[in-house]
Amino acid sequence: MANNIKNFSDFKLNKQVLNAIVEAGYTSPTPIQKKAIPLVLSGHDVMGIAQTGTGKTAAFVLPLLMKLKYAQGQDPRALILAPTRELAIQINENIQKYATYLDLRFTAVYGGTGMKAQEEKLAEGIDILVATPGRFMDLYRKGVFGTKQIKTLAIDEADKMMDMGFMPQIRQILEIIPVKRQNLLFSATMSEIVENLSAEFLEFPEKVEVTPQSSTVDTITQFLYLIPNFKSKINMLDYLLAKEELNRVIIFVKTKANADNIFKFIDRKITKSVRVIHGNKAQNTRLNSIDSFKNGEIKILVATDVAARGLDVSMVSHVINFDVPLIYEDYVHRIGRTGRAEHTGIAITFANHAEEHHIKQIEKLIDKKIVMESVPSEVEIEKTPFIEQQEQLREIDYRKKKLDPTYKGAFHDKKDIKSKKSKRRR
Repeated sequence: MANNIKNFSDFKLNKQVLNAIVEAGYTSPTPIQKKAIPLVLSGHDVMGIAQTGTGKTAAFVLPLLMKLKYAQGQDPRALILAPTRELAIQINENIQKYATYLDLRFTAVYGGTGMKAQEEKLAEGIDILVATPGRFMDLYRKGVFGTKQIKTLAIDEADKMMDMGFMPQIRQILEIIPVKRQNLLFSATMSEIVENLSAEFLEFPEKVEVTPQSSTVDTITQFLYLIPNFKSKINMLDYLLAKEELNRVIIFVKTKANADNIFKFIDRKITKSVRVIHGNKAQNTRLNSIDSFKNGEIKILVATDVAARGLDVSMVSHVINFDVPLIYEDYVHRIGRTGRAEHTGIAITFANHAEEHHIKQIEKLIDKKIVMESVPSEVEIEKTPFIEQQEQLREIDYRKKKLDPTYKGAFHDKKDIKSKKSKRRR
């Protein structure tokens, strides 16, 4: 059936929704939308496997709007769960865009901010509730809304939901909402834990997969640079950011400390057109930084993986992985910030000696070799400080021990030698 669909009008969406789609600038449905929308409209449980940037939010929101049609009652009739507040806000913004001409009430609730305003909004009556699992349960326990009218449950970014340990809250939610309902689960990857989740709450689901599991979008060109240490990575970053074609860049790092240090370096040495977001930043600060980046007011955003998903920004030219992610699926989500909606993008990854192991695992996951480039001669390669060198050696030892429990490790060997020398002296 998806092959017969060329335009949004082929879905038999009503005029109000079609007008909103046109105003949003959408011309034709994406593959995930072509496959998922008819199934959701028909009432099937659906499992959708699709990367970020493929239009999967619209794949479940558009048919949901058609099914709900108009405001009714006091309590939510549809619940959309998201792992992060950023993604919850993004989904709510998309609903606002698609429901411009509909008489439907919707809102997003999430942690990191006071509950009072959210309670007041829900008290006005709600049709679609977008929520992070923890805040949903907090508000439910306070008796702010009932759950008996929920007829549709959608879980977005299910793999991230599992990575963040939300399974207990999801089980609690499944116990308090009606058993008879339509279930929709969307994920960028199909890990074993996501498969277990789907088996637990989907009934005879229709599986929609528009790309191979954990693949990366074809519109993204991926490069790898082997760079031995933090200072040399900074020098490489300095070199890359001097290029004019890097017009909108997200730099991903592992730690909050690295994020702050890189932000300070860019702000001081390269450009003031930069912001940083991570878990220690206040909610309003994070949202303002994301808005500034979306609006083009700044061109560089430094972020930990808190922003790897739920950051819906078009025309990101480059993603730079300053650090290699330890959760390999996060590589897919990080680079998925570029090459969105059929635009092209470039993903550049810096890896030190200890991180090379993770690159090999990521290549297995995405079933693709990342093109290795030589570090330009203009980039100064600094000597690795002793402490950083020791950290890398410990990381390599740890990986080798995981693969071979009998491996004693470089540090262990040194201790043995010292011990033998000490015995000889005695």
